[in-house]
Amino acid sequence: MTVGAPRLPLALRKLFGRRIVLIAAVMLAGVVAAALLAGPLSGLDPQETAVSQRLHRPSAVHWLGTDELGRDLFARIAFGGRYSLVIAALTALGAVAGGTVLGLAAGYFRRLDAPLMRLVDAMMSFPDILLAIALVGILGASMLNVVLALVLVYTPRMARVVRASTLVVRELAYVEAARALGASPWRVLGRHVLPNLVSPITVQGTFIFAYAILAEAALSFLGVGVPPEIPTWGTMVAGSQAYAHQALWIVLFPGLAIIVTALSLQLLGDGIRDLLDPRLRRTA
Repeated sequence: MTVGAPRLPLALRKLFGRRIVLIAAVMLAGVVAAALLAGPLSGLDPQETAVSQRLHRPSAVHWLGTDELGRDLFARIAFGGRYSLVIAALTALGAVAGGTVLGLAAGYFRRLDAPLMRLVDAMMSFPDILLAIALVGILGASMLNVVLALVLVYTPRMARVVRASTLVVRELAYVEAARALGASPWRVLGRHVLPNLVSPITVQGTFIFAYAILAEAALSFLGVGVPPEIPTWGTMVAGSQAYAHQALWIVLFPGLAIIVTALSLQLLGDGIRDLLDPRLRRTA
């Protein structure tokens, strides 16, 4: 048994009935489309250098101008979006999976609650970015290690949300009835508890997606993220800051891509939260 939720067509109408959420969804779709269609849209190689065209202003040929090596900035931002979005998506998926398992175990099995939550509290006692820097420093700078570090950073957030929801759901009458009928803990968790956690997991996963984009950019800017040769938005900002006084656009446009994507995800997550929360559903 699961808590009732709006049917899909009605839910979508309510979700996108709010103009700010619709605008956020359109902006996010535009970013994803640009990343997927980077080559056909620009017709330019993001790695092709042309020193004679370095630091050119935005024009009909180079829509967002060129960088310090003469590379087309639009092509690099669109192509780099693939890496930034993939890193953030993998981080969100990993944190959702790990946090859900930890949260379910801590919330349902009382003996595991205290030790697991003390571990989670210990990890959350460190600022996110400092913990990520330390983990990447230990693991080494690579795209995979950045994902692993960010998963470890954001898994405790998801675990606390899932644990809190599990503590509520496990006391509901139908869950107690299932236990009284002899259902195994794994069956109760899979059939009765987990389906009722879809809403908070979805919302928190959306927020983690946005946090991961910002965190990856921060790590790359500090020089401890992915290698500089991988054109993520963060590495673009980090590599171009020395030329910002000559050509502001080479820092401005990658920074705007980070802000627009993270803000769109946050607004979309807020809309989903308001829609799925029964207390806020009327105003959603």
